[in-house]
Amino acid sequence: MYALVEIAGKQYKAVVGEKVLVDHLNLESGSTYETEKVLAIVDGENAKFGSPYIADAKVTGTVGEMVKGDKVKVYKFHRRKGYRRTQGHREQYTELTFVAIEG
Repeated sequence: MYALVEIAGKQYKAVVGEKVLVDHLNLESGSTYETEKVLAIVDGENAKFGSPYIADAKVTGTVGEMVKGDKVKVYKFHRRKGYRRTQGHREQYTELTFVAIEG
């Protein structure tokens, strides 16, 4: 059984007991996270799809630690002008472990 949920504007596949990295959420680690933005629930041969969301469906998860992604280097260069700029960036993610799918 799995569900397709929308968290912070992006869609994720929620499987009970599985960890997923989502965009940074302002929550403390160890707290619970509930979303009612469930797009689909699939259980073997049975499937429910919402338009856009399924009524009375909910996915619950626990918040893990905050993690940083891989470093991305941004390099700007204009030939023959002496223009070179280097900048780095690391995206922050929140680790969610899904506990229950209701609906």
